[in-house]
Amino acid sequence: MDVLAAANAWTDILESIRKRVSSQQFATWFRNLKTQSFTPEELNIRVPNNFFKEWLAQNYLKTIDEAVAEVAGCHPKVAFTLDPNVHETVSEGGVEAPPRPTAPRPIGLRLNEHYTFEKFVVGPSNQLAHAAALAVCESPGRTYNPLFVYGSVGLGKSHLLQAICHASLPKYPAQRIAYLSCETFVNEFISAIQRNELPAFRARYRQLEFLFIDDIQFLSRAERSQEEFFHTFNDLYNAEKQIVVSSDQPPQEISGLQERLMSRFKSGLVARMDPPGYEMRVAILNRKAEVRQVTVPDEVIDYIATVITTNIRELDGAITKVVGYASLLKQEITLDLARAALQEPPRPGPAVTVEDILRVVTTRYNVRVSDLQSRKRTRSIVLPRQICMYLARALTTLSLEEIGGYFGGRDHSTVLHAEAKITSSLEQDVALAHAMEALKHDLRAPASGRRSATGAIADR
Repeated sequence: MDVLAAANAWTDILESIRKRVSSQQFATWFRNLKTQSFTPEELNIRVPNNFFKEWLAQNYLKTIDEAVAEVAGCHPKVAFTLDPNVHETVSEGGVEAPPRPTAPRPIGLRLNEHYTFEKFVVGPSNQLAHAAALAVCESPGRTYNPLFVYGSVGLGKSHLLQAICHASLPKYPAQRIAYLSCETFVNEFISAIQRNELPAFRARYRQLEFLFIDDIQFLSRAERSQEEFFHTFNDLYNAEKQIVVSSDQPPQEISGLQERLMSRFKSGLVARMDPPGYEMRVAILNRKAEVRQVTVPDEVIDYIATVITTNIRELDGAITKVVGYASLLKQEITLDLARAALQEPPRPGPAVTVEDILRVVTTRYNVRVSDLQSRKRTRSIVLPRQICMYLARALTTLSLEEIGGYFGGRDHSTVLHAEAKITSSLEQDVALAHAMEALKHDLRAPASGRRSATGAIADR
């Protein structure tokens, strides 16, 4: 076959391939390909890089073979050769060559400019996670891979992941970085299936240098997405590319997560982030005031740090509220003003005890108190246990440790997780919302009625 005939045949082969793949697949993998040589025994195709070579060999050999057979009536061996002109604007034949590669940008969510290491307050509750994040920046893909960061809501997990992104971008300007939520990954995967664009989706994520995924627990809801993420994880890990994920719970407690994914998450460093202690809360509030360029008296900082004990996000909201309150009233920030800004309306009705909560919840869900205090993790036990903790947080003045003590000596992070879980579920689960209203109605019954029933909390 002479050169002209081979060129014409290749044009026809590309048209045949175009009919067999999606427009996105054709544009991504075939549009700019050319032949090195073409005989009945061998078809040699020029490709821009090794990744193209491997991807075409793994995914499109059958498509190419069928197109060649349709056009030329033969089945030559398909080979690939790196194109020496890949970086030139125009090839010798005057046909536009593949475009010069540009420095890739991060894909996924936009980064918050304030989420840097410099603005991350380090303390005993997050020291391990912070140190691991710095180590990842120094030696990506080798030191801690994967890095799995977990903790309750509002403790700075996203801040830490984005801090690594910020630190890595100038240091590795030509590297591919993706930072996104797990929900975004799942939605993009579903869209790729619907549009028949899986190869492009896989190419997008499997040639990364850094993959950061927030809220990986969302993956438990999507079995097929777990399969896709498993293979993406393996490709990146085997190529020593860095993977960092965050979750609201450790790998072994993510319900519905495949065993093999759980094992891979645990193979790296699993770093827990806890609620900040008093000293750390003071440091965080001072940093927040500094960012807002406002002077907040020490006694006000102390007051906020004392009344807000759950997470960093609530601390941020509290100081924002105090500063905004002072601005609206055109007054200086004082302790009295802070108290007025953060005061909560008194809870109506008689005081509620954990015993009251146990009574109404065990009755409604037909479980025993000993089950709620056990280590059982079946849904029939976990849900009422979390509801009890949620109600105790909402309706009593007990500390996290005191609430946890009622449920088998669980620690404060378990109580915080239960509160966050039920809060999130109430927004989506109508039946649970109705059940919660009914429980609260029972708890609003006269105190004498509740006390008389409290003695019946023994195991049924």
